[in-house]
Amino acid sequence: MNKGRSEIGDMDSGIECTISKFAGDTKLGRAVNMLEESEAIQRDLDRLETWAHANLMKFNQAKCRVLHVGHGKPRHKYRLGREWLESSPVEKDLGVWWMRGST
Repeated sequence: MNKGRSEIGDMDSGIECTISKFAGDTKLGRAVNMLEESEAIQRDLDRLETWAHANLMKFNQAKCRVLHVGHGKPRHKYRLGREWLESSPVEKDLGVWWMRGST
């Protein structure tokens, strides 16, 4: 029995945003037009951090980035644990380059 620890499949339990897991990478995403939507992202980041802690795991914060997509969208700041996440102007995901401001 796994006392006090969750299974990897439980990682997305209670998550409000879209979460994708692939080859050791976890991505969390959501359209943000209002403050409530950015608060949902922060709640999910808090849930993921709590899950990792309960499973004696840790996210590699050096690889965690925020990519704001779309013109004129609010650019909220997010944290994972106590650390603020960096905003990135461009990210590569499965061979596709995403740039800030792209739609």
